[in-house]
Amino acid sequence: MQDERKVFDRIPEQFDRMRWRYTPEMFAALIDYAQVDEKSRVLEIGPGTGQATEPLLKTGCRYLAIELGEHLADFCAKKFANYPNFTVVNADFETYDFGDEKFDLVFSAATIQWIPEEMAFGRSFELLKSGGVLAMASSPSEWRSTNPALADALDRVYDRHFVTETPYTHHGFRYENAANYGFADYHVLEFKSVREFDADGYVEYIGTHADHIGLVEPHRSAFFGGIRDAIEQHGGKLVMNLTDYLRLTRKP
Repeated sequence: MQDERKVFDRIPEQFDRMRWRYTPEMFAALIDYAQVDEKSRVLEIGPGTGQATEPLLKTGCRYLAIELGEHLADFCAKKFANYPNFTVVNADFETYDFGDEKFDLVFSAATIQWIPEEMAFGRSFELLKSGGVLAMASSPSEWRSTNPALADALDRVYDRHFVTETPYTHHGFRYENAANYGFADYHVLEFKSVREFDADGYVEYIGTHADHIGLVEPHRSAFFGGIRDAIEQHGGKLVMNLTDYLRLTRKP
């Protein structure tokens, strides 16, 4: 059975093309809170194709990314080859031997919830220097309110055609439990943005969702075709409201 954590490794180019980038304001807040500069040592857990990597790289910090997917790791290595301060290793955060290395910032963009909570917080705490920061970003979307009739039509497509054997799981992870593992000053910042898709773009975008990648025929064609038709019949676009959540906490 394929490791569910590696589901995105099958589609690196599509993933990089279609997944959103976080707002510049979010990165400004992160860099300010963690005081990231050229002297800092930063670890990113599961960069994927590096959607959230470059703003931190540009600070000049010494950057290590650990990526479980071999194709994603290779993609990142090529994408950031011009940054001498960037290193990516194809390995498992849960078992990788970091030696005596300690970090000023451990960063995750929509990845840490795939790791069992005790492991995620426990290893992050061990790897941070005293005063170091654990930052966890995610960007859930809301689009039902922008076109309720379209939302109802898409619901009908899901009810009829969405059949998958690849469920999305996050092991009951709770960001706010950071204090249970020794962290302090847990708080959440929010940053709003809007993204607009045409029918083909939205089909390609949802094709990067973990539980959509595993769709097989005959359901796959019927599902994606139904999504495309629904959007075309309801104005030809889908407007998505995004909220970047930046969850910050610090090792005392």
